[in-house]
Amino acid sequence: MATEQRAAVGRGSAPATGYRLLLPSQWAQIPLRQGTEEAIEEILQEAYARIPADAPPDKIGPYKRELARRFRKAVAGAQERNALDLYLPVKPVGDAEFNLGASILITETVLPSRNPDGPRTPPSEIAVQLLTNNDAEDGDLSSGEVDGALAIRREHVAAAAPDRGAAADSRRVEYMVSVPGDPDRWFIAAFSTVGGGDPRDELAEALVEWFDAVMATFRWRHA
Repeated sequence: MATEQRAAVGRGSAPATGYRLLLPSQWAQIPLRQGTEEAIEEILQEAYARIPADAPPDKIGPYKRELARRFRKAVAGAQERNALDLYLPVKPVGDAEFNLGASILITETVLPSRNPDGPRTPPSEIAVQLLTNNDAEDGDLSSGEVDGALAIRREHVAAAAPDRGAAADSRRVEYMVSVPGDPDRWFIAAFSTVGGGDPRDELAEALVEWFDAVMATFRWRHA
């Protein structure tokens, strides 16, 4: 599945105006700025259509309500972070009917230059700040490029935070990418998974490798 989304237009020559990301068909995009409700309803209706015809009628209603509750809770949590897009695996893979054990959240942020009245802070200097200011316990950080733009990759295990909707520890990988044409603006793709119940298990490791492969498909869209 190829997904394309508009991002805020940057300053300077040939600014990036959006992005493209390739994901398997089991993953769905939920835009969080507009068209959210339509996307939610389409995904839920597709899930309801997969309920077996011989399912007990008294089980169908509670199942639908719980499915909608879990899904809408995930979307609401992403909207609270003022994100652009949320990607979730919503179609069956093997015996898993509707798995919310992983997600990709797309956000953007503007980091102020250290000298607002002078030259802009180069992305390389901002990258150094991000690398040295990391406070994730046992975190792993590295720098490189994503589609020609400076990027920082951060990986760590986040502790459960039930008050914020995270009932279990999770493995997280974030790519922070400098937006071409706007050195103050950063695009962030954040992947999270609980693995098979342990964020350090083999499934979590495999999913981290999968997300790195997904980010290798990332491309900017220019005006």
